[in-house]
Amino acid sequence: MKIALITDSHYGVRNDSAVVANFQNKFFYDVFLPYLKENGITEVMHLGDLMDRRKYVNYVTLKNVKDNFILPLLKEHIAVNVVVGNHDVYYKNTNSVNSLNELFADIDPTSFHVHWDKPVELVYDGQKILFCPWICDENYDASMKAIAETDARVLMGHFEIEGFEMHRGAICEHGQKVDLFSKFDLVCSGHFHHKSTHKNIAYLGAPYEMNWNDYGDERGFHIFDTETCELEFIRNPYSMFHKIDYSDNDMTIEDIANLNTSELTGSYIKVIVHNKNNPYIFDLFIDRLQKSGAVDIKIIDDHLNLDLVEEDGLVDEAQDTLTILNRYVDTIEFRGDKKQVEHFLRELYIEAINL
Repeated sequence: MKIALITDSHYGVRNDSAVVANFQNKFFYDVFLPYLKENGITEVMHLGDLMDRRKYVNYVTLKNVKDNFILPLLKEHIAVNVVVGNHDVYYKNTNSVNSLNELFADIDPTSFHVHWDKPVELVYDGQKILFCPWICDENYDASMKAIAETDARVLMGHFEIEGFEMHRGAICEHGQKVDLFSKFDLVCSGHFHHKSTHKNIAYLGAPYEMNWNDYGDERGFHIFDTETCELEFIRNPYSMFHKIDYSDNDMTIEDIANLNTSELTGSYIKVIVHNKNNPYIFDLFIDRLQKSGAVDIKIIDDHLNLDLVEEDGLVDEAQDTLTILNRYVDTIEFRGDKKQVEHFLRELYIEAINL
């Protein structure tokens, strides 16, 4: 039997952005649902953070997640088991108040089953899986007991495991120890949006990009084979963030007219200008991008006369914000713990982009 694994959908992300919602729906209808139907997959396991906001829900977002994720799956007789993630719960010390129970109580629990309080063992064709929600103060003892005593060889849930990349270049320095999960043949987790694997632990990653930090990071979902315990990655071919290098040294009007902008509709673009010798050609190029239906276009002039500028004084605006902040912290001299400063800035940045 094959089960589709998806995690960190974050419906309502970026202040309930309609642009992101359209991108989420494009992934669902063009990639996720067609694959399930074509391959006869009837089970989905969602590993947490279905919703983005911890405190409240936007009505348009609620309608979107029902109409364009949950109900289409149930209409195709595809059952969903979902654990609550940290973004799905209101309090930090208990999962008892969570968005999934409050928002989707009217949906048939035999088809859309929410697991929120403690780990549960699910069995598919003889393969036992320990399915674990976000570990908090209230369910910590029950979670540790279940992990220690289960004879399941596969563990799935929403974990914060020390030593893994939260996103590229940012390592988690707190959370559960890797040794806690050593007894399992395979551990699949949501929570960190960057897809990565170390030994028996696989962070599945988010299914799509949500901000500039995600640029160029592989996204998609996985298929779990209950017979072989193998994971197959299904890549999401769509990108919401694009960087375009511009140089008009050999560019002609015909090149601009033939420029393929079909993938830029509804996207965010950074144009990194290396050589701009012909203002007319440049204006035509930008106009072509604007007519593509892109949401936002930023023009970044590459630094000229680099030999006249000190390297430490350069800021590459084409990089993401967190990379720029971390590079700055690395260059300053002080007696404090730079890792703590980087962690604080990262938490502050994530909070800011979700406002």
